Amino acid sequence: MQIIVLGGAGDMGSRAVEDLATAPGVERVTVADRDVTAAREVAAALGDQPAMVDVRQVDANDHAALVEAMRGYDVAASGLGPFYLYEAPLVRAAIEAGVDYASICDEWQAARIVIDELDGPARERGVTVITGLGTSPGVSNLGVAHMSADMDSVERVHVYVYQPLDAGGGQAVVRHMLHIISGQVAVWRTGKSQMVPACSEERLVEFPRFGPIKVWNMGHSEPETLPRYMPDLEEVGFYMGFGSGSNLFIQPARWGAFKRPAVLNAVARIVSKLEQASSGGDPEPGAVRIDIWGVHEGKQIHRLACGVGQMREVTGLSLSVGAQMLGRKQLLVDAGGVYAPEACLQPRAFLTALREKGVQAYADLGMTEPIV
Repeated sequence: MQIIVLGGAGDMGSRAVEDLATAPGVERVTVADRDVTAAREVAAALGDQPAMVDVRQVDANDHAALVEAMRGYDVAASGLGPFYLYEAPLVRAAIEAGVDYASICDEWQAARIVIDELDGPARERGVTVITGLGTSPGVSNLGVAHMSADMDSVERVHVYVYQPLDAGGGQAVVRHMLHIISGQVAVWRTGKSQMVPACSEERLVEFPRFGPIKVWNMGHSEPETLPRYMPDLEEVGFYMGFGSGSNLFIQPARWGAFKRPAVLNAVARIVSKLEQASSGGDPEPGAVRIDIWGVHEGKQIHRLACGVGQMREVTGLSLSVGAQMLGRKQLLVDAGGVYAPEACLQPRAFLTALREKGVQAYADLGMTEPIV
């Protein structure tokens, strides 16, 4: 299996590269990135791994170059964000190149565009695209699918994420964060998609290990994709909090401070530089909590799934596992097309593979009951 990792020198892309280089059946991993120096550093550190690791300089704004870079690979895996800029162009390039594609895209607009507009072209070319293969979405969606598999119906899902401001990820992650807390965002309520202002709703949520943390509604893709594949859902919500320092961003976002791209990019550059200057060790871990309500054997029930981990570790490994399953055609679908992970991957197989890499999800806040 040969896999090209777009954004492979980045924080999460490089973790996927590291894992793919040691994976059985993977013969070649290409670190594709605009920053060729950083890409060479990633490849050089993996020179003694079973797979050959090479480097290709690619500019995601150059469609022809993207298509040429992807040709001939079994899978193109992408950790390249922000996704409101790059997901649709990358999917278009993969379809034209005739290469299956998986990404960690977590934004509702990008997910809607690629599923609604590019599913047909992907099916015509026999290309399978999986959008949203990170921690949230990704582990979150497949956690919902796994925990609800024996339910008669699934009625409500709430996904809560705690991502501390010093979780790492660089400028692209900061740009993404400022984007999802700005403007109108999609939610699923009363069985239909609705738009509400980002950060207009707040909750105090108990997370494993960290205790109660304030979270706000933000723009993620779970409310966009889960109802497409779970027709009984009446409500899907996504909420995130950053812990200490959250109000430095939440209140300006409510005022519309980050709606202009020039302002958003400038703030992202400043925050990223401050993060780099103050970094004195490993990025801090965060947490995910998923609450699921439904009917089982005629009775109303509530189930929970949760876990703790570093963003780079969990997201990068999720992309690696999903890309390998895609390359091996370990899918629930036979035809090409654009899918969210809950529509095409077997949840237990995915979560078991992550568990074997040290990423464990639990059914209780005390983290004593593994879900697989």
